[in-house]
Amino acid sequence: MVAGVASAAVAVGLGELVAVWTGPRSAPLIAVGGAVIDLVPEPVKAAAISAFGVYDKVALLVGTSLLLVVFAALVGLAARRDFRWGVAGIMLFGLIGAAAALTRPNAGAAAFLPAVLGAAAAVGVLHLLLEVAARVEQLPDSPATAASRAAGRRRFLRLSAAGFGVALVSGYVGRALAARKDVQQARAAITLPQPTSPAPALPGTVNPPVAGLSEYVTPNGDFYRIDTALIVPQVDPATWQFRIHGRVARPITLNFEQLLARPMIERYVTLACVSNEVGGDLIGNARWLGVPLKDLLDEAGPLDGADQVVSRSVDGWNCGTPTAALRDGRDAMLAVAMNGEPLPVEHGFPVRMVVPGLYGYVSATKWVTELELSSFADFDAYWVRRGWAAQGPIKTESRIDTPREGGTVTAGMVTVAGVAWAQHRGVTAVEVRVDDGPWQPADLAGTVSPDTWRQWSFRWDAAPGEHTLAVRAADTSGQVQTEARADPAPDGATGWHTISVQVR
Repeated sequence: MVAGVASAAVAVGLGELVAVWTGPRSAPLIAVGGAVIDLVPEPVKAAAISAFGVYDKVALLVGTSLLLVVFAALVGLAARRDFRWGVAGIMLFGLIGAAAALTRPNAGAAAFLPAVLGAAAAVGVLHLLLEVAARVEQLPDSPATAASRAAGRRRFLRLSAAGFGVALVSGYVGRALAARKDVQQARAAITLPQPTSPAPALPGTVNPPVAGLSEYVTPNGDFYRIDTALIVPQVDPATWQFRIHGRVARPITLNFEQLLARPMIERYVTLACVSNEVGGDLIGNARWLGVPLKDLLDEAGPLDGADQVVSRSVDGWNCGTPTAALRDGRDAMLAVAMNGEPLPVEHGFPVRMVVPGLYGYVSATKWVTELELSSFADFDAYWVRRGWAAQGPIKTESRIDTPREGGTVTAGMVTVAGVAWAQHRGVTAVEVRVDDGPWQPADLAGTVSPDTWRQWSFRWDAAPGEHTLAVRAADTSGQVQTEARADPAPDGATGWHTISVQVR
């Protein structure tokens, strides 16, 4: 078992090192993890996001590593009986890794090399360790051979430890060399242009002094991240190119410098993930700087029937956005900055899409490189092929930030507070209910546009005992948030956020 696991570790570590030249997504663990993301049944994927949230990728890599350890241990046991079984197990590992790497979007012709070379090294390590173990086992179990058996075991353990050491060093060096290729230096060198249309000033009533209430503007470091990239793409703005093609009269190709030279708008826009559960935190509000998508699409000239814009990321991920939503006057943009600085790498540097009023799975492509004008009848995007709705307008929702579910508060006046959202429509009212009492209006903080969430607060004279608090919101159309509970799939969760608190 030790021999099998040590061999697998060498394969993975060497694969990381080779992937420096063949691309980080070709490393065996990353390639297999990416394939799992693409192939796993949608209910399993939704459950993982629900359970782990922004740590779903970490959980996937840890789980994949544990499965590999178990598989490698079984390979070692099989090889002890017949080495050919060990070779077959390692070859299977290598084939899975190679196939996963070759099927990754934009995979190069050499993407199979990390898995294949790692498997070859694993066969050699397994053979060496089992040879040493076999010599020990062949010695008679007697006092005369005790010293030789002990020396043989020590040699086996030293060689196994050396294998793990080679794996760790190879993996570390591979990751370190890959990190040298990251784009943080290029990002730091960017001078952002001044917007021709700046963001409106924030009202003085935002961010009321309530402990536990979400800030009106979410700091970049706290902004949620949900995507399919196990390795964050490192896109050099010097080589980045963007094109609009497909059903257009005039295809457009731009580089980053040309994009920055265009007139830019600056807007506060709240983004939300369709996987967000009722009361969840997969939502955030930021100040974005970018080029209006309407201007670019008008220049390209969509042809008749081009009712869908398919955006693609550098790693091959895609989504479909209604063409009308990008040309109806809302502040949809190709964003280059977030809260006054170039986009963080994990949030799409150098360029991403931001579209008010639509869930991210149909609009918010990170590391975007192209827009293809198509139609919903001709193409189903990544998440649509996995059972989600083709179009995803954000639903009216609200959340209690404070007090927390299951928390304890002191009897007397308690401030209940949270956020509500109905992007591109706007929130006009929030109401709170205590137990089975009447709905009572909450105070609304200011907002700069209907495209952002809205903070609210409610003063509650809390009596001792256990109480249930619920919240609901209404949008500018007068539509009140529905009580009906629905899961996120296929087009977003619904229901009132309800919590229980203890008053002492």
